Amino acid sequence: MFNYQSEWDFSYKQESIIIGIFEKSIKLAGKLAELDTHFQGELTNLVKSGDISAKQKSLAKIHTFGKIGTKRIIFVGLGKEKELTFDKLKEVFGAAWKEIKKDKWKETSVYIDSFVTEKLNASEVSHAFSEAFALSTYEFAGYKQKSNEPEKRIEAITVFSKADQQEVEASLYVGFVYGRGTNSARDLVNLPGNMLKASDLAEYAQNLAVTYDFDIEILEKEDMLKLGMGAFLAVNQGSVEPPKMIVLKYQGKENWQDVIGLVGKGITFDTGGYSIKPKTGIVGMKTDMGGAAAVLGAMEIIGEIKPEQNVVAVIPSTDNMISGAAFKPDDVITSMSGKTIEVLNTDAEGRLVLADAVTYAKHHGANYLVDVATLTGGVIVALGMETTGAMTNNEELFEQVLEASQAAGEQIWRLPIFECHKEKVRSSAVADLNNSPTRDGHAIMGGAFIGEFAEGTPWVHLDIAGTSTTRSAYPLGTAGATGAMTRTLALLVERFRGARK
Repeated sequence: MFNYQSEWDFSYKQESIIIGIFEKSIKLAGKLAELDTHFQGELTNLVKSGDISAKQKSLAKIHTFGKIGTKRIIFVGLGKEKELTFDKLKEVFGAAWKEIKKDKWKETSVYIDSFVTEKLNASEVSHAFSEAFALSTYEFAGYKQKSNEPEKRIEAITVFSKADQQEVEASLYVGFVYGRGTNSARDLVNLPGNMLKASDLAEYAQNLAVTYDFDIEILEKEDMLKLGMGAFLAVNQGSVEPPKMIVLKYQGKENWQDVIGLVGKGITFDTGGYSIKPKTGIVGMKTDMGGAAAVLGAMEIIGEIKPEQNVVAVIPSTDNMISGAAFKPDDVITSMSGKTIEVLNTDAEGRLVLADAVTYAKHHGANYLVDVATLTGGVIVALGMETTGAMTNNEELFEQVLEASQAAGEQIWRLPIFECHKEKVRSSAVADLNNSPTRDGHAIMGGAFIGEFAEGTPWVHLDIAGTSTTRSAYPLGTAGATGAMTRTLALLVERFRGARK
């Protein structure tokens, strides 16, 4: 899809080219000054008049009227050079890609060197460009009847840069892989519950394993009974759909050690059980497997870039339904770890399936744990829809997750787990733990509960209840699923340095 060219020849025939312009001077310089000569200085006049603006994310489409081989130039405002960051650059590219998609052009190009700064080299610009392409042009196909007209898609992208071809092409590839993996997670989250059951999620993981040569294990209900996964099985009791414990292994080192465990909540639909959700709250619960989607999207990226790191992905998947067999408030269940749990809220089911999944990840040799889940509405109350809540028992591991999230452009904020929170989770009169001690600090209660099963293993919990979906379009996506934490998890694995207990 990406075609590298070391020099932009103005006679090159194409539908459009994307060029960046900074707020620095009215006079165009370098290659852009040379371009301006083909327009007899009219581009400079358009800059002076403000028709071509350098304001960040502003777009100006200029028809060339045959003065050069390209039909149209898209000038993209970059703001002040020293203020342009990698994240802002991705949003700038996202705005340009959305415009190109709207115009239904089948080919375009970019002058990479016009976006390079002292802080952002051509490789970083290329990564931002291709990742933004994948993310911003995404849309969920849906189930509406289609017209007979063939859909117009971008088929060819030419990249002009004097930078090293190998480095630029490698960055274009990696950026696109990160964007595509995120889109895979978005697709899964956007699927309706009747189209994505636990068995479908297991089949999806099976296909990933075949594509990337992962080791795979799918535990059936009988296997879980033998292993004593009473917490997971309790949530599945009300369902006619069999549960699946999905395990994918990627071995990037010679020996199976220093293993990162990625654990994703895979509740394919959540009624709340007998603690049933209200009619407005139950709509959208097809997205309650956002954590599983993030882990599977990350595994796709890992399969492509092949980092030197060992990873085990564990996904407990079921729906949480109501029937005569469903588990009830006041039930006491026994987890795989042996810890007993008093159920005070059947709508606090995510922490129950994650309890057994975390234990099983450790069973597979996970030395570090990161769980991702649409766990609590409480995290939205605390942090809004734009920030993922995080909790941890290990500073070194958390710092690396934080660094990965910042590099991915995905905001996280740490919430505390103090001894008083642990005491509340342990406050049952009849069991070791209770699954919902109080509405106060609800997001913290959920994280503290999962932490009881991580025990001494370095662990980070990511609550994406707010960030897994969005109500409106934005430069790098559409309304619906965001694929939150997919890129953060993949970057964590790619850059992992280890963490002491």
